[in-house]
Amino acid sequence: MRLLTGFALALTVLAVAAASAAAGQPEPWQMNLPAGVTPVMESVVGFHNFLLWLIAAISLFVLVLLVYALVRFSARANPEPSRTTHNSAVEIAWTVVPILILIAIAIPSFRLLYLQRDYPEADFTIKATGSQWFWTYEYPDHGDFAFDSLLKAEAELEPGEPYLLAVDAPVVVPVDATVSLIVTGNDVIHSWTVPAFGEKIDAVPGRLNEAWFRAEAEGVYYGSCVELCGKDHAYMPIEVRVVSQADFDAWVETMAAQGPGPANRMLTERMRARGLLAASHNQF
Repeated sequence: MRLLTGFALALTVLAVAAASAAAGQPEPWQMNLPAGVTPVMESVVGFHNFLLWLIAAISLFVLVLLVYALVRFSARANPEPSRTTHNSAVEIAWTVVPILILIAIAIPSFRLLYLQRDYPEADFTIKATGSQWFWTYEYPDHGDFAFDSLLKAEAELEPGEPYLLAVDAPVVVPVDATVSLIVTGNDVIHSWTVPAFGEKIDAVPGRLNEAWFRAEAEGVYYGSCVELCGKDHAYMPIEVRVVSQADFDAWVETMAAQGPGPANRMLTERMRARGLLAASHNQF
């Protein structure tokens, strides 16, 4: 009875963890990667799951072979040791099978790499510049305005905003828009990383790196600089708000006319009215 109860509890935990991952909300004891909201991250999750099952099968096979060898070829079962030194079939198998496994891994790996680095035609461009210890964003296709994005102090957090991840001026993009992201550094090497997007690209001083993403679900997505960039490295988060085209257009108009403060307050009110902030995807 206790065994059945424990098994049922384990299934419940797994189901809750899977649901949490699918919803994009980190939870204690969460299993698996967070659900992706871009084509790249969806492919990353799929490749990860494929490798997980493959590695599990290989580990189980090796374990079975070890147990078989311990039992079948023990001193008790074989009082006289075998003098076998060569087996052509086994030698061919342990050469060919790993090659086939590597080919099976390489094909989806190359496809994923091609997807990441084959840039589609972008709807617009955002430039992100990493500095110690904040990000500066520029929108050259929307009036060329720019703003700094800094960590929100704990006393300034609104309900539902996570400390060390929420910022005072988030990146805002429309849903289903293909965004070209140009990244550079202002002082040392930083790294612009948003797990829900499957994006991790270094911000190197004197160099422009490029990435792209297309968020397919509205919400709020978090990330951070993941390159050790100094004493306040842990206080350099990234917040991206994915909104409707109408909300994005209103944000751009207010941003150009009044600046980040009024624009972000207006956007927050709109998102709260639609329930988007309550259902934010606090992925990290």
